[in-house]
Amino acid sequence: MRQSIQALICFATIAASYELPENLRTLYNRHKAGSCSNRLSEPFDGGASYCGDIQNAIFLKSNGGYDNMDIDCDGSNNSAGDCANDPTGQGQTAFKDTVRNYGIDDLDANLHSYVVFGTESFRPQDHGLKPLSVMAVVCDDKVFYGVWGDTNGFTSTGEASIALAQLCFPNEGLNGNNGHDPNDVLYLGFIGDNTVPGAQGAIWDASSREQFQESIRALGEGLVAGLSA
Repeated sequence: MRQSIQALICFATIAASYELPENLRTLYNRHKAGSCSNRLSEPFDGGASYCGDIQNAIFLKSNGGYDNMDIDCDGSNNSAGDCANDPTGQGQTAFKDTVRNYGIDDLDANLHSYVVFGTESFRPQDHGLKPLSVMAVVCDDKVFYGVWGDTNGFTSTGEASIALAQLCFPNEGLNGNNGHDPNDVLYLGFIGDNTVPGAQGAIWDASSREQFQESIRALGEGLVAGLSA
């Protein structure tokens, strides 16, 4: 019981400290309504397009909203924990060969907050996004950080690791077969050479999702601070 209470206190502290900075809140509210004027792709399943309306960034945008949050369990331990009921999990992520240079076999959806970005017909790399770069995710009036860690082999958008999803929506009972449906999640990828933490810029062998989240936080906050509201 004491361990559970400590875990709850730890999470409450983490969540409370990830409140939206004003420039990101302004951007979120400004771009949520309407459609994308600088559309980088046609709409995919669910209605969201990749959009370039924010300078030096790429984000997912649907008419009158952003995107939902489906659950990705790909990578190491893809059937562990709340991913046990995932009907589509795969044993590897898109950048497995790169992340091996960081001292781990692959990303673990239960530990690493990562975002699924890109489809079989849209390559974020072609627009300046770098694999395993830090992304900002605005969800439930907070901002958390993830790395661009996987791609979708089909035509879906709006997907994140179970670790990131449960940080965003801790009270929704999210698991490998149950995601967050409303299109109110902003996935924001940053363009540039200073976006990738690399081997030494994150705790890739973290023992908890909170530890990994904290290890990429400083880089994420710096990238968010550079956004023009």
